[in-house]
Amino acid sequence: MPGYVIHIAIAQEYLKKHSKKEEKEEFINGVIAPDLTKIKSETHYGKSPAYTNLLEFLKNKKIDNSFNKGYFLHLVTDYLFYNYYLTSFSKPEIYDDYDMTNEFLISKYDVTLPKKIENQVFFKKGCPKFLNLNLACKLIDEISNYDLEDVEKEVLANDIKWFNYKNII
Repeated sequence: MPGYVIHIAIAQEYLKKHSKKEEKEEFINGVIAPDLTKIKSETHYGKSPAYTNLLEFLKNKKIDNSFNKGYFLHLVTDYLFYNYYLTSFSKPEIYDDYDMTNEFLISKYDVTLPKKIENQVFFKKGCPKFLNLNLACKLIDEISNYDLEDVEKEVLANDIKWFNYKNII
């Protein structure tokens, strides 16, 4: 799973680019909700965030409110993060990478952290091993461009766990 700062940066950029009608606080709450638990398989509809099952989520929920739309954006982000952007990493070191990129990303994207996760975001100096700043920015900029309704349509129309991200761009 990408760190909270990446998820929130994507959400804030998504709101700027797409949605005038979303309730921002509820949308952001939806974006962080899947990671507020230790049992990620339940909240990610798959055995782990890398194996997020978007179809399973859509069978259980509709993206008809700000919270669910934010939640869906989180799942789409995790799926793309692990399967297209960052295909090689080690778990302890990726968390260090988040800590090393957080300060820059908060500044660049003017990220506002919800109070409930402020104490879960850390900062570290150093050179990231897997997630460099260019890759983090590319991830944020590209995923925030997706139209979630288009992603939903493709997943449902093809009855697939994931979506062909190339068809949505």
